[in-house]
Amino acid sequence: MENVPRPAEELAVLDGELARIDARRAQLLARRSYLLTLLTPVAAPGPPVPPGRPGPPVPVRVPETSPPSVQNVLLALGGVLLTVAAIAFTVVSWGPMGTGGRSIVLGTVTLAALAAPAALLRRGLTSTAEAVGALALVLTVLDAYALYRVALPETDPLGYTATACAVLAALWAGYGLLLDRLRTPLPAAVLTAQLPLSLWALAAGAGQLTLGWALLATAVADIALVLRAKPVPARSIAGVTAWVTGGWALLIACGLSVTAGTVPDAARPGLLLAAGAALGLWVAVRVPAVAFAAALVAGLAAITATGGLLRPAVPIGWAVVGYLLCGAALLTTVRAPLPVLAVRGLCAAAGVSVAGAVLWALPATAVTLLGPMSWADRVWSGAPGGAREALGTDPGWSAMTTAPLVLLIAAALLVAAYGRLPASSGPAALTGATALGWAAVLILPTALDLGYAAAVAIHLALTAGALTLGVYGRRSAGGVWSPVATTAMVCALVGAADVALLALATETATLITLAVLLALLCGGAVALNTAVTTAAFAARPFQALLACAAVGAAVALLCAFCASAGLPRETIAPVVVAVPAAAALLGARLRRHPVALPVELTAAGAGLLAVALASGHPETVALVLALCGVVAAGTALRPERRPAAGYLAAALFVLATWARLYASDVATPEAYTLPVTALALVVGVLRRRGDPEASSWTAYGPGLAATLLPSLVAAWGDTHWLRPLALGVAALAVTLVGARLRLQALLVLGGTVLALDTLHELAPYVVQVVGALPRWLPPALAGLLLLAVGATYERRLHDARRLRESLGRMR
Repeated sequence: MENVPRPAEELAVLDGELARIDARRAQLLARRSYLLTLLTPVAAPGPPVPPGRPGPPVPVRVPETSPPSVQNVLLALGGVLLTVAAIAFTVVSWGPMGTGGRSIVLGTVTLAALAAPAALLRRGLTSTAEAVGALALVLTVLDAYALYRVALPETDPLGYTATACAVLAALWAGYGLLLDRLRTPLPAAVLTAQLPLSLWALAAGAGQLTLGWALLATAVADIALVLRAKPVPARSIAGVTAWVTGGWALLIACGLSVTAGTVPDAARPGLLLAAGAALGLWVAVRVPAVAFAAALVAGLAAITATGGLLRPAVPIGWAVVGYLLCGAALLTTVRAPLPVLAVRGLCAAAGVSVAGAVLWALPATAVTLLGPMSWADRVWSGAPGGAREALGTDPGWSAMTTAPLVLLIAAALLVAAYGRLPASSGPAALTGATALGWAAVLILPTALDLGYAAAVAIHLALTAGALTLGVYGRRSAGGVWSPVATTAMVCALVGAADVALLALATETATLITLAVLLALLCGGAVALNTAVTTAAFAARPFQALLACAAVGAAVALLCAFCASAGLPRETIAPVVVAVPAAAALLGARLRRHPVALPVELTAAGAGLLAVALASGHPETVALVLALCGVVAAGTALRPERRPAAGYLAAALFVLATWARLYASDVATPEAYTLPVTALALVVGVLRRRGDPEASSWTAYGPGLAATLLPSLVAAWGDTHWLRPLALGVAALAVTLVGARLRLQALLVLGGTVLALDTLHELAPYVVQVVGALPRWLPPALAGLLLLAVGATYERRLHDARRLRESLGRMR
């Protein structure tokens, strides 16, 4: 078989290709060496590169700055220096020269600076032309200053400045249009053109209103420039200055409208606001990029102008209503043939007016909610003269009589907007409407200064209505509780607390209000339990809150009835324990219902209240603790509450025993506690035989604590040696038995009592020894101790871990 082409011919072809590649490589290496010599002028010649092998990489020094950057810095620095020199020449150093010489020098330099950029641009030196052009603009300003100082020194400074700004703006604009490649003259002309009208108004002694019109006219010129001018920098600057001058004009008009004393005085700035509103709306239609912002400003200006006409003629409360209604009127523009963003801006302006009106009514709502707290320290001191007196604070109710109307209008507007809002915003509108409506009814009695009884009745009715809406409110998809129902439930709970505090003024109001609240809260909790499916998890917390609030109302009502019957505080304490007992019975009925545990914990707080009421009377404290122990023991019969309730019952019985011994002035508690301990230990042994898994704390803890802890308290106050010695021996025996039988309760209780008893006996000697030691010795010992602990830290952690594991294995 023959190769095509033959081997000799193919070899000749390969040799020719390799020769061409070597020649091309030589050319590339030569070019590379030349480029390296350009980048590195001084470089030591390297070793020759063998043919066929690439040379070592030559490090190339990268310049820290690019040539354009250096050029711009130099030009900017040169322009700044020339500007400083020109200013110094004009302002400071031309005293020796005459008027003609000064004018000739400065004029010549200015003309040269103005003409130079044209020649520089023709030669392609754009950056240099920019620097010289900027210098020329500064020189024209200096020319104007020189003209004023030399030829027109008596001219009004403000008037001359306004004229000079107008002339300079026109000159710079023409110069920028003539040399359109320069970027500085046109923006500078736009900025300078903002001053003439305002300065002329100030020079003529015009008031703020005329100044506002001048600023608005300047804003109109800026807007026209934005719509007509072609250079982008000038249009951008004009857009910013239009917002600044127009906004300043509207702020001046707004201030004049708000502070006007009569309707004619308010009409003049109102006309300026109306013109600004029309201008803003026109911009919103013509310029889509700023349609929303322009429409927002236009809407706010229109609201301020219209409401300002009403404000001087009516009290401040009705003026707020007027502003709110003007804002509501803007909502009718949703059907107007306007761009979508413009309509949204007008609606946003209406929303701002509504928010401002609601904020104005906020102090009245806050005082109505927080004012009744003042009755906590003057319970049943007598009915106040009216609803305002019941709050004890006056935030200016004479001006806030229309606060409920403002809140109701705001709520109505939110309801009306519900159908036109997106699906994601609709629930928020209804939620806000619910809260505003509730607040309006809440402050209605105070705003109208109704009688005290009427205020309490209205607040009770409002709480009942909010609770009904919260229980039976419309549910959203999927069985989840709706935001409206959630808001209503929160309002109901807040209103219940408010009316309960408000009713503390009189005995009758307190009893009736607490009874009604108890019925409402219990009914709401029961209604939620029957109306809510198990899938509606969001309603369960509210059901628990209602149940807990009902427990609090029951406690308050019980205390109020006892106080009304003339019972002393210590006698009321055992009666309050009836609430935890009833809660325990209810918990046994509810079992594992989600509401059971919160109700029982709230009722346990009532037990703490009973102990607080009995404070100062040891016999009553012992009785209350014993009754609470009985309730806890009964709760411990339920398997789901047994561990916690059992420990609590044991602790309460021990505390009751101590309190009883203290009340009886018993000096030898062991005579009473040892029989209890013996019986408890027998019961514990029997318990452990029947249930080997029972904890030693359950079996032996209560019995040992019944004797060891009271004896320890007595030993700390005993100056004789017999009781501490006997207690130490008993504690040592208990500790050794616990260690031998590996029982945690015996080991911990016995060891703790032994350590505390020993500390009590050695404390006087320790104090005596410490007093005899040098002052420097305790810090030194502490330092050595820290060093020792630090040196053996890991070993100590290991030992502690082993001790914890050993205790954990005990029962």
